[in-house]
Formats: sequence, structure tokens, C-alpha cells
Amino acid sequence: MAKIKKIFACTNCGATSPKWVGKCQACDEWNTYQEEVLVKETKQEAKKRAWKTEASTSIATIKPVALKEVKSGNTQRLSTGDGELDRVLGGGIVAGSITLIGGQPGIGKSTLMLQLALNIDAKVLYVSGEESEEQIKMRADRIGEAISNCYIYTETNTGKILGQAQQLQPDILIVDSIQTLSSPHLDSTPGSISQVRDCAGELQRFAKETGIPVIVIGHITKDGAIAGPKLLEHIVDCVLQFEGDRNYTYRILRTIKNRFGSTDEMGIYEMQATGLREVSNPSELLLSQNEEELSGITVSATMEGMRPMLIETQALVSTAVYGTPQRSATGFDLRRLSMILAVLEKRCGFQFGQMDVFLNIAGGIRVDDPAIDLAILCALISSLQDISVPGDVCFAGEVGLSGEIRAVSRVDQRIQEADRLGFGRIFISKYNTKGLDAKRYKIKIQTVGKIEELYRILFED
Repeated sequence: MAKIKKIFACTNCGATSPKWVGKCQACDEWNTYQEEVLVKETKQEAKKRAWKTEASTSIATIKPVALKEVKSGNTQRLSTGDGELDRVLGGGIVAGSITLIGGQPGIGKSTLMLQLALNIDAKVLYVSGEESEEQIKMRADRIGEAISNCYIYTETNTGKILGQAQQLQPDILIVDSIQTLSSPHLDSTPGSISQVRDCAGELQRFAKETGIPVIVIGHITKDGAIAGPKLLEHIVDCVLQFEGDRNYTYRILRTIKNRFGSTDEMGIYEMQATGLREVSNPSELLLSQNEEELSGITVSATMEGMRPMLIETQALVSTAVYGTPQRSATGFDLRRLSMILAVLEKRCGFQFGQMDVFLNIAGGIRVDDPAIDLAILCALISSLQDISVPGDVCFAGEVGLSGEIRAVSRVDQRIQEADRLGFGRIFISKYNTKGLDAKRYKIKIQTVGKIEELYRILFED
């Protein structure tokens, strides 16, 4: 008879302790220990499991291989049929990989994975521990795709799931979600640290031994992190974050970790009644069509991974009604906004000390590219002086603490995107002109080195 044992585990790093402690000694986080119920194996069960492990490993013995003898470039990828998802994954799903996708409730994780299962030209086993077969069929009918190669299995026991996967031999295994699974070797509740850790380990072993890629959906906490131990993100090969605002129709798929590709890629979708639609040209959707020119609105040429995008920045500067001026930024780092305001006050003499400043990135997306600094700076000046910036002007430059306009990466791709969308002028740093052929583009390229130069050209002329 197995013995029941209780321990306390850290929800952040997975460290264990025989009793509750306030501060984790491994990761220095406070109040992260929770009680877990484990089942300790008897000696007979341990011997039986060890014998099975030796028998399975004796069939295919793995030997060390010299690094120079390993052939590179043999990674097999399976195209999902979704251009945005393929871009984020680095070209497709790698055989034997395990991918974790997280996001807020109702953001569209299950819809995205069901669309993948219905559109891909492969056999897919879709395991759901949250929905019934009828609910999944209703969503599939709404999407309106063929379901000949998609098999639905509603189960939470990992032993039964992996057993059915061994019999069916699908090309892809999708699990929705990891927090609903339970291992038959543990008595703790589904979603607990020990259950998530053990179930993720079983799925990882299954993927590596059979070569079948596994995609797992994960819940997130109120802080935005994926629920469960941090070990979960270390186990998987790829971590994707599906984010967006319910007030907007756009959904963004970001790469947090990818062992087979870049972590700078981003995919954009539009939520519709029939499911998620790929947005192949996000620049036209993120730019508002204003019939008249308004102050405080500028356009910036940014990069998300290898993809150039033009986004609209909106700034509002008004006199502070209360004693303390407000500083608010949506989709942009508030500390970087404070730095730009300090540069404008110190180097250019603009008075923002008694002004409320509000900044918004149109479309509900978040941008971390430093090349957006120049567009934000011009939007702030435009709103402060109530002078509109021409609608055919865009910006690409980083602002330094001494008031200089610094060079940015991949400026040729930014200029090409602005030229393709019909903009007339683009302001870049004068240090970005090395190797740049301006004759290739119809757009007028204006180079500036200081904020004062930009102000004289844009607001005084």
C-alpha cells in the first residue's frame, strides 16, 4: 500500500520543504509555498517501475556522439497552414517538440488550436479536459472547416491519453489544458504544482520518444505569468504568449522562448465570429484613417522581429487640474516616457512639469522598439503646442539623453514599408545613412541629428 505524504512546494520555482515557510530559500519569493499531497511508492512498486525502465531502455541504447559527427540542418518541420503561427514558431512545428501556449481566459487559445487541428494537412488528436465533444463540435461548425483528420478525446488522465495516442499515432497531439490533467501516480488535485510538473514530464517523454509534437495550452495567473511551477517553462521547447484586449478585435501571438527559432517574432490575428483571421498586413489596420489632421498624432516605423510595421502614436498634453500632474502610458513603457519628457525639458526648454501627459499606442498593442521614441517626442510637442503633424510623415529614431537622435537597426526595411504605404517623408537619424541608397525609394528621407533640427524643420517652417 502506498504511503501518503504531504509536502510544501514553491509555486514560483518548484522547491519543496517539509513545512511551510514564508520566504523561499531558492528564489527569495514570499508567500509562494502551498501544501501538496504526494503518494510515496512502496519498494515493490519502485522495483517494478525500475524494471520497466531498464527493459525499455535496453531496446534502443543511446550512446554518446561526438559533436563534429552530428549533422546539422536536419530539423523536420510541419507547416501548420497558418502563416502567422509558422512565423512565430520559426517555420513550422518541429517533430518531437513540446510547445506551451498561454493567455488570458477567453482570449482565443482553444479557438486557435482548434483551427490548427482543422486546417492542417495531418492527423491530429485534440484532447480536451475543459469542454465536451458537443462544445468542440459547435465551435468547429462555427469555424466551418473539414474535420476528417481531427480526432476529439475528452479525458484528463495522462495514462489514458498517452495510451490512446500510442494506438492512434497522430501527427500532432494537442492538450487543452495542462492544468486539468492528472497523473495516476499522484493523489494531489489537478492544477497543483506536483500534478503540473509530473504531467508535463510525461508529455515531454512521450514527444521525445515517439517524435510526435505536442502542443499544450496553459492558464495564466492574475500577474500574467503561466500558472504552475516555473519548471514548466523550462521543460518545454517553445513558449508562446497569446495576448490582447477584449475591447479590441486584435490578438497578438508572441514568442517567449523558442529552441528552434527566434524569440522576436510576432503574429497578429483578428477575432471574428467565424474564428481568428490572419492579419498579413498589420500596418494598414494599426493606422487610423483621419480625414483631418489632428495634433498629438504621429506615425512610427517599428520592427517586430523581422517584420516592419507602421503604428500610430497618440499623445495628449493638458494643464494639470490637480496638484500632482498625471503620467499615463498605454502600450508603452512609462519610465521611458518620463525619460523623453525629461529630455524635452532639459535640452529643449519645453515645460511639461505642470502638465498632464497621456500616451496611447493605437490598436491596443504594446511596443518595446526604441525607434518609436522620435514619433512619441513629436506627438508630445504637437499636443503641447496644438500644431498638427502632416499625415504623410513618419519617424524612425531613438532619442538619447543629450537630445541627439540615435541610429536604429534595419532602417532600410522601415523606409521600404513607409514607401509601400504611400508616405511622403520619413525622419531618421543622420547616423543611419551609411550604406543607405535613397534613390531606391520614392519617399523623401530627411536626416536629423538633434531634436532642435527636427523642431525647426517640422514645427517652425
